[in-house]
Amino acid sequence: MEYRTGKYVRTWRGALGVLLAGGVLLTGCSGASGGKEYSSADRRGAPAPAPAASGGAADSDGAKGADGSKKQDRLRESAPPDYLSTFALDVDTASYGYARRTLADGNLPEPATVRPEEFVNSFRQGYRRPAGNGFTVNVDGARAGADGWSLVRVGLATRAAPARDERPPAALTFVVDISGSMAEPGRLDLVKKSLGILTDELRDDDSISLVTFSDEAKTLLPMTRLRDHRGRIRDRVDSMEPTDSTNVEAGIRRGYDEAVDGRVKGANNRVVLLSDALANTGETDAEAILERIDSARREYGITLFGVGVGSDYGDALMEQLTNKGDGHTTYIADETQARKVFVDQLPAHLELTARDAKAQVAFDPETVEKFKLIGYEDRKVADEDFRNDRVDGGEVGPGHTVTALYAVHLRDGASGHVATATVRWLDPRTRAPHEQTGAVETKAIDGPLWDGDSKRLQVTAVAAYFAEALRGGRLPGAPGLGELTSRADKLASETEDDSVRKLATAIGQADRLKGGGDDNGSGGAPEGEMD
Repeated sequence: MEYRTGKYVRTWRGALGVLLAGGVLLTGCSGASGGKEYSSADRRGAPAPAPAASGGAADSDGAKGADGSKKQDRLRESAPPDYLSTFALDVDTASYGYARRTLADGNLPEPATVRPEEFVNSFRQGYRRPAGNGFTVNVDGARAGADGWSLVRVGLATRAAPARDERPPAALTFVVDISGSMAEPGRLDLVKKSLGILTDELRDDDSISLVTFSDEAKTLLPMTRLRDHRGRIRDRVDSMEPTDSTNVEAGIRRGYDEAVDGRVKGANNRVVLLSDALANTGETDAEAILERIDSARREYGITLFGVGVGSDYGDALMEQLTNKGDGHTTYIADETQARKVFVDQLPAHLELTARDAKAQVAFDPETVEKFKLIGYEDRKVADEDFRNDRVDGGEVGPGHTVTALYAVHLRDGASGHVATATVRWLDPRTRAPHEQTGAVETKAIDGPLWDGDSKRLQVTAVAAYFAEALRGGRLPGAPGLGELTSRADKLASETEDDSVRKLATAIGQADRLKGGGDDNGSGGAPEGEMD
């Protein structure tokens, strides 16, 4: 494990001056979670967020803090750069789905395809949700073994997803890969089933268009209201057959052209890419592909939702396309997962409640010696860009949760404030910025992880430990895969959650493929953030 030092270290006085100028004034509050919301009129994020009216900052449930004066003092406090962690929110789950598929096929996933945050975000968390747009911020944790190490969980939740009849209409452009590689079972055949499921699920006032691509792109169906056209749509879907090479660029360009031409005012306009993402013709670089449709993406706010398929899957390209295309990605291996994505989770994939969302966690150097964010390597943001709304963040819909898990080493005898987490996002329609905060103290992370009351925190830990083991990493307090399988089995029974049972199965498969026995440890390190 490497640790960040050198160019990131600045003097306290210099760091404080920069942070004060940039408005990175983070508050502390007592308890395991909190919630104080601020808004800023300046989209560039230059000024510091002002506290809510009438004295102290209001908690997320509307109650005032009992120690209002102390909270006002804490508004003037900040953390030095090495004690800040900043990242764009990510609701992708493709890495976990693809890992499960790979393990079921008898192979270990390539470490480069394993992203711990996508493992963690694949499971229900049970966080309290806000009534309207925005987020709740939930912060908790537990001791993760000996030597002063703890896990701190920062959990963000959007409002509950609306019922089928309550969401806004959707205008979806499906861009379907029909290249030769899609002939393999579990690719184009699964895409066809998925589109059939979706055709049944969508409402009469929803609209879809259909674009296919191999070496060239073709429009099979212009934007069409479902109403009485479901039969016509199914005929177009059934007509798709695999052929030729994979020109992802041509498909995305044609897809965005169709999405702009058929854009429906007041609807959720999306481009949905269904592919194994094995591009071999035309432009194959994600940034270059997205440059072709940049104006449509920015001017009309049309986001890209990626659905990956196939045992041989271009994970890196799909992730880059959706991350930079203001969207997210998932992976489906069978019809059950297709129903989960296109029925159970459909509103979360169609509607946006937050644009360019980022999180920043400020650790208290008086109580925290060092810390490590588990995952999110591809989503890190410079600390000074947290309130720069021109810097890209993540797009989040209703019903989503986002979890960031930290390994935290407390100082000997530490007591008091551990960290303050702040999420910043833009309103999807007005682009007005908003913030919400929560904090955690030592007493809230002092309980043991495995014998604690929070089963969901334990599931989160199992998923993170599993991901880190698959990519050859080490996390303090992590058990070997054999013990991890047993813990996942127990949690599956206690939570009666089938997704946790599948997690236990995947860990057991990995343990057998690795031959059993994993050594995990921590090791010494300088203070502050660890790479």
